[in-house]
Amino acid sequence: MTVVAVIEDLRPLGAGLERSYEAYVRGRLRFRVKQIVYVAFSLDETVMGFAFPKDERAALVAAEPHKFRLPAPSELRFNWVEAVLAELDPTEAREFVVDAWRMVVPRKVSHAYDLAHPNGPG
Repeated sequence: MTVVAVIEDLRPLGAGLERSYEAYVRGRLRFRVKQIVYVAFSLDETVMGFAFPKDERAALVAAEPHKFRLPAPSELRFNWVEAVLAELDPTEAREFVVDAWRMVVPRKVSHAYDLAHPNGPG
């Protein structure tokens, strides 16, 4: 049996990262640092959007189109990509959350996380 990521795998991580907090906007869970959203879930909690470098997302989507997709055309200007949660395993999903968080916090904050978690978010 394959274990897939669910929102409850990610909530403690998103809430526990330094400077990160949960917010609900129109019923959708989002993780933020200040006012910057770095992870957002669809209303039905089946899709996770997350911060991701614009110059790398086309390759990510092309490599695994069943798992990843581009955001809506109106959001293509942002560093953002979406993933189908049922296609991610929990470890992979946690890695995407931490990598997205790294994009919005100062380098010294993410470096401190690396020192405290040498094996990654697991």
